[in-house]
Amino acid sequence: MRLGIVAGEASGDLLGAGLIQALRKRIPDLVVEGIAGPRMVEQGCVALFPTEKLSVMGLVEVLGHYRELRAIRADLAHRFITHPPDVFIGIDAPDFNLGLECKLKQVGIPTVHYVSPSVWAWRRYRVRKIARSVDLMLTLFPFEAAFYAAQPKHKVRVKFVGHPLADIIALDEETHAQRAELRKQFGIPAAAEVIALLPGSRVSELKYLARNFIEAANECRERRPGLYFVAPQATPATRRLFEEAVSAHAPELPVTLLDGRTHEALRVADVALIASGTATLEALLLKCPMVVAYRLAWLTALLVKPLLRVPWFSLPNLLAGQKLVQEFSQQQVTARNLSRALLELLENPQRIGHLRDAFTGIHRSLRRNASEQAADAVLELMDSR
Repeated sequence: MRLGIVAGEASGDLLGAGLIQALRKRIPDLVVEGIAGPRMVEQGCVALFPTEKLSVMGLVEVLGHYRELRAIRADLAHRFITHPPDVFIGIDAPDFNLGLECKLKQVGIPTVHYVSPSVWAWRRYRVRKIARSVDLMLTLFPFEAAFYAAQPKHKVRVKFVGHPLADIIALDEETHAQRAELRKQFGIPAAAEVIALLPGSRVSELKYLARNFIEAANECRERRPGLYFVAPQATPATRRLFEEAVSAHAPELPVTLLDGRTHEALRVADVALIASGTATLEALLLKCPMVVAYRLAWLTALLVKPLLRVPWFSLPNLLAGQKLVQEFSQQQVTARNLSRALLELLENPQRIGHLRDAFTGIHRSLRRNASEQAADAVLELMDSR
């Protein structure tokens, strides 16, 4: 069996690696090629292009990379149409993948899209394009599958598979001894209060959030002088930007920078300040109370705002169906707002306990052996054709 695949960003690489591994259990001679990250390559995927090529955020920001992205998509379409795979799987990156999937579906190649675009939140008209492009939609969250079920006229075949991170991360919280050992590794006192700072995994996110995060951390420390901070960095480029922001705005801030190790940072933290995205799900699964921020280029935000159809944007609130965590967007993202929200959490142990209980319930609902379910759904699609 030959599989074409395109994954965007580190989160897509994780999903793709789990799916390839699960498929290979069933089909040992599986051949996979496409756009892949290091985890997928470890599972035997031939990377025609790296996932970083698709790691562009926002409508306006994509325009600067449009020609390159268009050329890559044309190259892949030609390759897969000339030498058709048995099935094509696009993982996330909908603006790139749906167009490619549409071309492939038109010539009879079965197409799967893994990770639903946010049609339930904004640009709902995209359901029509999804129906034209996708033979099977695999969703990570139950409310996404429910959305498609409520759109019967579009006849999108959908399956909720759960989230692989919910399978990987244990339901139970770590013990105090385990947390103390991690803090020792990072040079943080065992009894200290710790805030994790996660202003994003992309350079564009840090440009909009790093200063506010650092200034908010500094304001928190003025109120609670014993605070420590830990900040995992996704790449050397984001680390450099974060270091420059600390030097410029809070040079005395006691912050431990980590290369990767997001899970460890969230495990040692009492609370976290996080850019909206996959990291908020990681914090939820690790039962770390959080404050969430989101900020885009002003023109992108202006274009997006009229199309929004949900009252919240952060995953914890969407999954709960209520406002569990404090979230701030665009002009609301100020050092004062962020620091106040963080301090409110630190000063309210009962609130922290309530959040951890709610996070545990959501974790349990997402724990469904996702990679195995996704692999089964792909093979069921193949059998039905």
